[in-house]
Amino acid sequence: MEVIYGLIPGMLLLGLVAVGVLFWAARSGQFDDLDGDAHRILMDDDLEVRDPRRFPDADDQDAEDSSETRDPKV
Repeated sequence: MEVIYGLIPGMLLLGLVAVGVLFWAARSGQFDDLDGDAHRILMDDDLEVRDPRRFPDADDQDAEDSSETRDPKV
């Protein structure tokens, strides 16, 4: 029964922190665009954008490599 004297102030403090975080998020604009992500995930982006640093243009090398590795019997 004595533990409740520590739990009640702890829960009140935790509740106040949660309300403070909610107000901070509302003021900083976290809830401004609730539908944007829902619509953006449905958009069909057919264009594939590649970073040239990660994907160097190796079309010529692929053609040369594939011709060398082909089995002449096939």
